Amino acid sequence: MGSVIVAVSLTMGSIKKLRWYNLIGAMVFSFYGFAIGALPVGLLNLFIVLVDIYYLYKIYSYKEAFKAIIVEANDPYLEYFIDFYQHEIKDFFPLFDKSALKNDNVSNTFALLLLRNAGVAGVFMGIKRDQTLTVHLDFVTVEFRDLKPGDFIYKKNIALLKDQDIHQIRCNTENKIHQKYLLKMGFEKQVKHKGEFVKKI
Repeated sequence: MGSVIVAVSLTMGSIKKLRWYNLIGAMVFSFYGFAIGALPVGLLNLFIVLVDIYYLYKIYSYKEAFKAIIVEANDPYLEYFIDFYQHEIKDFFPLFDKSALKNDNVSNTFALLLLRNAGVAGVFMGIKRDQTLTVHLDFVTVEFRDLKPGDFIYKKNIALLKDQDIHQIRCNTENKIHQKYLLKMGFEKQVKHKGEFVKKI
């Protein structure tokens, strides 16, 4: 069981999840080592447990800086980022078409670059009509998928959206993982429209 948990930890894209799974696996191994009197196994894995606890403490106590920058739909870096991660983006947003957003009406397109500690962590794009923003893309790179970017946009930095006269956010998705994410961000599932989620701000 310890071997399986450690093996699973190595498949985690998030360093935080890797540390948690590795911690549990090492605890199982350490208990097993002491239980059968194999002190080298028990002590080595106890050391790994302490190392994982130390790094998890550093992860949770580290203060990160987030910033959202409004950019034009044809911003060169935005286009490069989307092109670079296009295959991953298609997994979560199979219907996303950046050209359609730009052709819709540039003045209606709302785009953000999300910075995490001065590095670009993701992009956020949608179409604004009246006071409703329909989200077409809310993507962060795999190393930053820990809900913090979403918390920043949808909860902590909601004033940025209000300043753009946005009072309702809509998102349509059939992706189960993305649906769970939206619910955690305070969206409500719409019964009448399958796959539609709405958040009022």
